[in-house]
Amino acid sequence: MANHQKFQFRLIGKYLFRHRLPLETETNLFILVSVLDIIMTWILISRGGFVESNPVANYFLLRWGKNGLVGFKFCAVLVVCLATQLIALKRIQLARLVLVVGIAVVSFVVIYSLSLYLKSGHGVSLVTIQ
Repeated sequence: MANHQKFQFRLIGKYLFRHRLPLETETNLFILVSVLDIIMTWILISRGGFVESNPVANYFLLRWGKNGLVGFKFCAVLVVCLATQLIALKRIQLARLVLVVGIAVVSFVVIYSLSLYLKSGHGVSLVTIQ
């Protein structure tokens, strides 16, 4: 690799790690709830008796198993994060709205998945000592 190319990579790295990305907090929250969704989906599918209700995600599950499903979900998260960063370059409020709506929708899915898990009898049982 030529010294010129090494120099360019260093400049790009310095730029990326010196400047904050727009909407970092919202993006991080979206990633967090998305990871929780992936965890809950994995648990429910592993326990049996549950199916993936998203037909596209279910295709990946049927074709490549749980790993394919997780890969699909992570790719979807990546697409949303990249798209909102690009939107933020011109219309930051729209990008924020997309992320906030995404956080709300995925949070609802996580809460619903948790309720299904608890109702299925797999949840934590409270023991009272008398």
